[in-house]
Formats: sequence, C-alpha cells, structure tokens
Amino acid sequence: MKTDATSTPFPTQVPVQSGDGHTWTMLIRAPAQPRAALLWIPALGVAARHYLPFAQALAERGIAVCLHEWRGHGSSSLRAGTQQDWGYRELLTQDLPATESALAEAFGDLPRLIGGHSLGGQLACCHAALSPQARWQQLWLVASGTPYWRCFPGPRGWLLPLVYRFLPWLARRHGALPGRRIGFGGNEARGVIQDWARVGLSDVYAAAGVPTDLQAALSQLDVPTRGVLFARDWLAPPSSLRALTARFAKPANSGPITLLDRDTLKVPADHFAWMQAPAPVAEALLER
Repeated sequence: MKTDATSTPFPTQVPVQSGDGHTWTMLIRAPAQPRAALLWIPALGVAARHYLPFAQALAERGIAVCLHEWRGHGSSSLRAGTQQDWGYRELLTQDLPATESALAEAFGDLPRLIGGHSLGGQLACCHAALSPQARWQQLWLVASGTPYWRCFPGPRGWLLPLVYRFLPWLARRHGALPGRRIGFGGNEARGVIQDWARVGLSDVYAAAGVPTDLQAALSQLDVPTRGVLFARDWLAPPSSLRALTARFAKPANSGPITLLDRDTLKVPADHFAWMQAPAPVAEALLER
C-alpha cells in the first residue's frame, strides 16, 4: 500500500565521511512516518542517484531508503587510478559502517533492513555478517548471488574463470579497470576487482587486510532473506543466489525467489532495466 512520501521531516541527502577521510553523500527518500529504514548498496560501478526511482517506490510504500555510494563513483571524493586503490577492506571496514551510522542518526530506533543489487547484494551480506549488533530485520537481494563460476550454467559459466583472471590483469595494467570502455562496471579499483575475482574462482569470501574471517561470519548470518531475480538476467541466475544464501546459518530463512519477467516489469527482464520501472521489484520485496 502506498503512503504519503511528499511531505517528510527527514533530509534528502546527508554528507558522510569514513575514518580514512573519504567523503560522499548519502541520498535519502522517506515517507513522513516510515515503518523501517533500508540501507541499499548499488551494483558495481552504478552511482547511488540511479536508484532514486527505486527508493521513491519504496518510500511510497512506507520504507525509508538510504542509498550508499560506492567509493570511486557518483558523489565519492575519490576516483580509482594508478595513485588511488582500494578493495573490499575499505568498503567493508570504512565506508559501509559510516553509512550505517548515518542511517542510525537519521532514523533512530526504526527496524533496519539491508540489501543491494548485484555485487551490492554480496557486500550487503558481508556487512550484515560483520555487524550483527545492528539487528538487521531483513536482507533484500536483487539480481544478486555469488560470482563463483560453477554456479553459472552453460558456456558462459565455463568462460568465467578466464574472465576472473583477465580482468584483474587488465586493472593492474591500466592502474584501474577501464570498465566504461569494456562495458563492465565503471572505472574500478584494482583491489576491488582482485577481491571480486578471487570469490569468482574459489567461492571463498575473503578480503585482503580484513582480520575477520568472512566465510565464518557469513556462516553465522541469521537474517530473513528475500530475493528478486529477472527472467533474462544471465549475470544472476537462481543457482547463484541459492549458492550465496546456502552459506548462511539458517538457509531455510531465505524465502522463495521471486522471478520477474517482462510482462510484469514492462521493461526487459535483465540485470539493469528494472531500475527504469522499479515498482514491481518494490512490491515483490514487500510481499508478506
């Protein structure tokens, strides 16, 4: 059910700074009386502002949404290059805790949800596992799942090990991955691509420089999970999402996967087109 999201006492953007000096703007869309607050993590290379229609759709249905910004994109003060590098360590130990703190300051004791799109969903899982004190009420995963190559069917899956070796090499050669030129992500830091590719090859979540065992933390994650996938999205097949949630403490907490097609979305049912018309995704996540 839609609620009034036009008059709200909450800010629409909040400046955030991590412990190492990185700054960005957290974008907010909220109804006047939200029933929960969602920390949303974008897909690799996608600026937070592109999720404003999705955030508005959720705000109209009673959920306050705080859009995290990837280091290196959008409002981020940094850009990846030869002189600027980072990996999952900075994203998980610096940036996401700062956004979570900003969410807590804005929305106090409201029930907290966490979620993300694509790689953002994976980092949402990792952050939730590293911050059980936040008492996350739900985990929302959209077009997300482990990148482990064996979870992808057919010839594309067989080719992924080559991709996971080539892209880190390309990022090292150029100082950063030239994602805009090759059509994958944005200009991404070498360390991020290395950490992502390591999971894709080994199915082991780990981050260089993070003292916590991510695999062990994920095995303790006990948060009800909802997943939304798209019928024509080869980047996030159901087998990939199931393999991700299977490592949680109680995989049975993961509800049924909602698979949306073009007839429901009114746009192509692929990895990114849903962002143009996100209302069906918002409805699917809020189904009881």
